[in-house]
Amino acid sequence: MECARKCLRVLQSNHHIVTRRIAMTSANRAKEAVEQLKESNPYYSKYADKIAKMQQTSAEEFLDRIERVVNPIKDGQSQARSYSELLNPKRKLSKEEGELPHKKLSDIMKLELLEDKNAEEISKIWLEYHKTKDVLAATLTKAQYETLTSRAKEHPIFLLPLPRSEGFEFIMLQFAANTVHFTPLLAYQVHHENAPECLTLVHYTEVEEKGIVLMRGEYDSKVLTAQEAQCLANELQMFYYKTDESKMKLLETFTKRPDEFKHMDLIKEVENIQLG
Repeated sequence: MECARKCLRVLQSNHHIVTRRIAMTSANRAKEAVEQLKESNPYYSKYADKIAKMQQTSAEEFLDRIERVVNPIKDGQSQARSYSELLNPKRKLSKEEGELPHKKLSDIMKLELLEDKNAEEISKIWLEYHKTKDVLAATLTKAQYETLTSRAKEHPIFLLPLPRSEGFEFIMLQFAANTVHFTPLLAYQVHHENAPECLTLVHYTEVEEKGIVLMRGEYDSKVLTAQEAQCLANELQMFYYKTDESKMKLLETFTKRPDEFKHMDLIKEVENIQLG
């Protein structure tokens, strides 16, 4: 439990949510956390309805979930749960059920349109196809995708700071199958398994043998603007596609030494990103 408390303090270091060391019931601790969150977090009102439900939640269960998110590797074993399991916490899932299937390119476009095309032609078709749609679209080289998947295995969960007018809002990302799921950290902390995604990025590998991987991103316009969704996609690229010593260090610290992880170090890495 002490480890879980440490992880929670790491996640909310900028919001001053701490667990008092005096004897309290679980309900009282949960109630106090909600009150502190209400006073100190500029995004409280955005998730007020869901936060209110936290008072009915076990504090021990809440802290345990946070530990699994911020510290997915413990004693050499993975604690990270699949995204589908987070959506169904009350029923134990089999291995087959817990694995999300790959999303298929054939579900959104006719593959025969790409059969006789090279990577450059496919890229043009893909971007043109999404030009009038309210989604993100991009292409990766095969090498970039291999770097992404390799890094994702080591760091399946991470935080990204999204620039807002009030400062930065932290967004949690999690890899599952060929999809990256993004959820506001505050929403996840207070509503865990029912926290809504604000962005999903799907990587289609059907034409990977041509040296290209296709990416499509869908976002919740009630939570993110198109520019903010693109900003998160750019930050993902910064940490998972490219080789940068300081960013790799942050990934390593978050995954393996969460007590040493500092939010301000993360913000410094992305503070020069401009929205749109």
